[in-house]
Amino acid sequence: MPSKNYLEYILNPFDLLRSKKVLHVNPTVIPERKINVGSKIMAYEYSPDGLQTFPLNNVEDCYPFLNSASNTWINVDGIKKEDVENLCTHYGIHQLIIEDILSMGQRPKTDEINGLVFSLLNMLYYNEELKSVESEQVSIILGKNFVISFQEDAHRDVFNPVREKLKIAVSKVRNSGSDFLFYSLVDLIVDHYFLVMEKMGERIELLEEDIIRRADNRSLARINHHRKELILLKRNIAPVREMVSGILRSESELIQERTEKYFKDVYDHIIQATDLAENYRDMMMNLQDLYLSNVNLKLNEVMKVMAIVTCLLAPATVIGGIFGMNFDEIPWLHTSYGFFLAVSVMLVIPIIMMVIFRKRGWY
Repeated sequence: MPSKNYLEYILNPFDLLRSKKVLHVNPTVIPERKINVGSKIMAYEYSPDGLQTFPLNNVEDCYPFLNSASNTWINVDGIKKEDVENLCTHYGIHQLIIEDILSMGQRPKTDEINGLVFSLLNMLYYNEELKSVESEQVSIILGKNFVISFQEDAHRDVFNPVREKLKIAVSKVRNSGSDFLFYSLVDLIVDHYFLVMEKMGERIELLEEDIIRRADNRSLARINHHRKELILLKRNIAPVREMVSGILRSESELIQERTEKYFKDVYDHIIQATDLAENYRDMMMNLQDLYLSNVNLKLNEVMKVMAIVTCLLAPATVIGGIFGMNFDEIPWLHTSYGFFLAVSVMLVIPIIMMVIFRKRGWY
């Protein structure tokens, strides 16, 4: 274990700060976001005839796309309160949706307000350095001929496959409406869940091998750490099932009937992801039982050795106690061979006991 990680383990073996971050979330608390957070705005205007990409400097440059005859995707990386409010106000987005976009720790959900479909869910990443799951809140708004997406982190996302497909003239995304783009973004986020869970599965397998070979206090700390990560994973994945179900139940004219079958495929994927997260949770419970079993087994081995040693020393203790009595007359006490006879008995009896223990398979 690297010295830095070892020091962190000594100071905080059960990662209490991580527990606070994972378990204590209050969406009603006003978030304290960095004022000078890096923000990047990209607009993609596309149709079967072509694609135009516009790097924008401010949200005011997004206003002309509202009346565009082509489909438009506006992707905002980095949440700034003023920019979000100005952009959403111009596009007729309700204040409740604006509050959800600006909030932190929201539960994934789908709403339909003012003729717009709004979905909020979390994009998950696996941090290889910290061996932890990280989440990023993503808000997606579907309107007539436009999709607006808001991301918290301006430096990473999973939407590059969609960008690449938009460049291909014969791609399904390029030749479909904005509702298919909306589906594609949700589908990519859900598919990325499996990559994160695959990483978690690898860590769990390594932990299982480590516990079988050598179980110690660090193994218990790692079990505790992985359980917290699985809590975070399941808390972000399970509500997405309701979110996708809400889209399927929606009677919005923005989602065409031919696109619903794609959302049904996403629904199947999220059910599978939820089941997999539940399986991982069961595996962690089994690993905890395995750890406790190994600890008890080691304790039993130690107790067995101590019991055998105690039994082997018992005859010598009894014989020594008998000949150590303060009586005037004790057999063989004053004979020349009494000492050798007593020592011989002390050695012979334990040997016989070891032979008996061996035959019975006690060691």
